Amino acid sequence: MRFAANGARVEPFCVTYLRFVVALQGNRNMGQLLRWGLRAAVSVPTLILATPALAEDAVPTLDSGDTAWMLTATLLVLMMTIPGVALFYGGMVRKKNVLSMAMQSFAITCVISVVWMVLGYSLSFGEGGWFYGDFSLAFLQHMTVDSLSGTFPETIFMTFQMTFAIITVALIAGAVAERMKFSALMIFSVAFSLLVYAPITHWVWGGGFLATAGVLDFAGGTVVHINSGVAGLVACLMLRQRVGFRRENMQPHNLVLSMIGASLLWVGWFGFNAGSAVAADGAAGMAMAVTQIAAAAGGVAWMLIEWGVAKKPSVLGIISGAVAGLVAITPAAGFVGPAGALVIGLAAGAVSFIACTWLKRRLGYDDSLDVFGIHGVAGIVGAILTGVFAIKGIGGTAGAIEGNGYQVLLQLYGVAVTIAYTAVTTAVILKIVDLLVGLRVDDESEREGLDIRAHGESVA
Repeated sequence: MRFAANGARVEPFCVTYLRFVVALQGNRNMGQLLRWGLRAAVSVPTLILATPALAEDAVPTLDSGDTAWMLTATLLVLMMTIPGVALFYGGMVRKKNVLSMAMQSFAITCVISVVWMVLGYSLSFGEGGWFYGDFSLAFLQHMTVDSLSGTFPETIFMTFQMTFAIITVALIAGAVAERMKFSALMIFSVAFSLLVYAPITHWVWGGGFLATAGVLDFAGGTVVHINSGVAGLVACLMLRQRVGFRRENMQPHNLVLSMIGASLLWVGWFGFNAGSAVAADGAAGMAMAVTQIAAAAGGVAWMLIEWGVAKKPSVLGIISGAVAGLVAITPAAGFVGPAGALVIGLAAGAVSFIACTWLKRRLGYDDSLDVFGIHGVAGIVGAILTGVFAIKGIGGTAGAIEGNGYQVLLQLYGVAVTIAYTAVTTAVILKIVDLLVGLRVDDESEREGLDIRAHGESVA
């Protein structure tokens, strides 16, 4: 066995020492003795320096670079909800509801942070079994300043995952914008986080049955986007259309706000995807690169299609396409290369355009801010195409392009299970909330606007 020191191969001290003894007993000349003695002396510090390195392989130690990156990534993901989603959604509703949307994003951030600390983290990442975690991590009582998750503090990992739980619930609010009671949304947020988000997170990232089966989801295609998209569709169907949906102008009141919000989402998504590498390494770099490519491709695809169909490319269109590209690359970010990211982004932009225009009109559902059309549909597209374009040399798993067509079936399995569980459980939760406090505001409140009626404030 030889230890490497600064790239050089150095003979272990024990071997060199034996050579020195043999040379001494064999009455070798003084030059040979000096050479073997010098090599033995050099081997001693090498052995001392190499031994801790071997110990470090067995016992995780804190890495300051990984720690700094994960702190940054956590802040970026939190920025996606406040102010990212708050501005993105706030600009797309009518002026009389802009504060309501901002309030919902901010309140969900507060409520889900507490829920995650009390029980959500434990149910998601506690050892548990195939379906749920356990209660061993509840209230974070086990956590100290020395607790590690790999090479960085567990406190950071817990907070990083908390930001994912927050944005998943905040996205759903866009599907029922301008008509859901604030009290109902808060109760739903708590129940959804514990009964839907936590188990699906455990299935995929906490050692549950989807992870065991081999379903790939690098940063939340199923956990966040399909989950929130399907929940949003169920919610908007149960609440029915807004008053005046087919007669009144429902156009966004301030697309500058939405553009700023979308830009914050784009920047924050690097924390979302590259942060999911949980290290400052090459995997994070690749995740960042493919995220940028897919987002740009999604924006280009939507812009070109809209330009051809409507004869004018819109601001709302290009930012929607970019978000669709970001959504679609999320499950794939740690498994595909740049070429795969380009195709995934283009496909997501095109399919989401169809879902948000033709499909929505054809079926007549009122998904206020196209949560299903963008997050649900693009999430499904990205999850399936992850099984097509996955590269073994990048993420350790080959996709259909490299001959592993079975991975596509696994991805379809993960998508189907997520859709079924989310749809049924969300419907049950909403029905119970409706019985408790009612889901929807009255027609008069809806006409006047939720800013005044629900919060007693308005934008001048």
